[in-house]
Amino acid sequence: MPESETQPIGLIAGGGQFPILFARAARDRGRRVIAAAHVNETDVALAHDVDELCWVKLGQLGRIIKHFKRHGVDEAVFAGAITKTRIFKDVLPDLKGLSLWNRIDARQDDAILRAVAQTLEEEGIRVLASTIFLDHLLFPEGVLTRTSPSTKQAEDICFGWKIAREIGRLDIGQCVVVRGRTVLAVEAIEGTDAAIRRGGSLADRGAVVVKLKKPGQDFRFDLPATGEQTIATLAEVRGSVLAVEAGQSLLFDRTAMVRAADKAGIVVVGVREEADGSLHW
Repeated sequence: MPESETQPIGLIAGGGQFPILFARAARDRGRRVIAAAHVNETDVALAHDVDELCWVKLGQLGRIIKHFKRHGVDEAVFAGAITKTRIFKDVLPDLKGLSLWNRIDARQDDAILRAVAQTLEEEGIRVLASTIFLDHLLFPEGVLTRTSPSTKQAEDICFGWKIAREIGRLDIGQCVVVRGRTVLAVEAIEGTDAAIRRGGSLADRGAVVVKLKKPGQDFRFDLPATGEQTIATLAEVRGSVLAVEAGQSLLFDRTAMVRAADKAGIVVVGVREEADGSLHW
């Protein structure tokens, strides 16, 4: 086994199943997983799949760095989501975290995460792509469900794609909800599920959800992700289509997700944008 595969790897864990999947994949490759998990976000089951674990609150960057250095970590990944609205009510920064927070001009996703990554790298901890061991989870190209998009749905996908690309460029969000080439909801800090519910309630039925990475998306963190829960939310509002950028986002529980989509009559499609701007699936 190459020496690099015997080294510890740090895991900065948010919520959802991604941290657990990452930890298992890393250990399968012989890496010791040293995790920093977030209180009220990370699944406590993560403890069973890592070698060392410490619990932190949002903003305790200094505690994470000390934990990693104590266990010889010089490579780390971010995996899992943080509930973004918690930055207003549930942050308890230590000195390192407070210093970083006060230096950030725009407190948006990419700005915050890039600043954290830069601080880690200044401390000798290189931040790797979160998909380093999990390329098989990237969303595939093509229609995943039994039903393909209709002509009108395809028009909405193309329309929503342009809007989603623009809000991504502004670092606002990664998802839009449209119907009849009308924007019903734009994802911001509330997250995808809340945006789907808001837009879907305005559509009455037939909402088309388009989710894609931001231009220049950093694969080290905050990749778009969808799964069975996304379909459940879309079904609540009688939505019709979930279109996701292929190869640039994560897909969890593919079999269960597609089964649920087929049952609800929802089209799921992985879309790829060519250099000339044309879309294919």
